[in-house]
Amino acid sequence: MRTPTWPVASGSLIIGFAVAQGTGVRALGGIVLVAGAGWCAQRWRRSAGTGRTVALVLVYLGAFVGSHLIHEQVGAWGAVLIAASVTGLATWALADAALARSAGATA
Repeated sequence: MRTPTWPVASGSLIIGFAVAQGTGVRALGGIVLVAGAGWCAQRWRRSAGTGRTVALVLVYLGAFVGSHLIHEQVGAWGAVLIAASVTGLATWALADAALARSAGATA
């Protein structure tokens, strides 16, 4: 079975924020985000196709932007965790679940 991508998709949002907050250099957090999204996008394109890849990248970006919009209501870490959860769930539903099913069928 191929490696699921949801931990990288959601984890890169969490680690990217932690790096930006811990170092005080937002660009370093951005590098983590771009690296995580890029790694995932390559795998999504191969396994889930272009349409789902575009949808998942949009979810990733939307969750990132959304976290900035809700941080005053739920706190910075709360917003990041919500964004990571939404991204992880969407990734599982649109990319990883199909991989898990196909791996089970071939086992």
